[in-house]
Amino acid sequence: MQDKKKNSLAGKHPSYDKLGMSETRRKKKIAYDKAYFATEERKKYRATLNKANRKAKTYGNGDGKDMSHTKTGKLTREPQKANRARNGQSGKSTKK
Repeated sequence: MQDKKKNSLAGKHPSYDKLGMSETRRKKKIAYDKAYFATEERKKYRATLNKANRKAKTYGNGDGKDMSHTKTGKLTREPQKANRARNGQSGKSTKK
């Protein structure tokens, strides 16, 4: 049986070091994130975006575009870099 390839960077995001997270805090956050993204709400959210990406023919073609939710709930096409950089750490609404 072949060894499964693992992501060598998993759980080692540079922001963890920048935020000064201890190993215990890092493990706690990873466990929380894993549980959060496994919820039905998150799965449905990802599914709608994936479906929209497929419909817009941007899914997996390497064009650097994503579908993103706006404040009104509509979907719009925008660069992946802009969409994924909007991470909401300021506590304000981050949707376009």
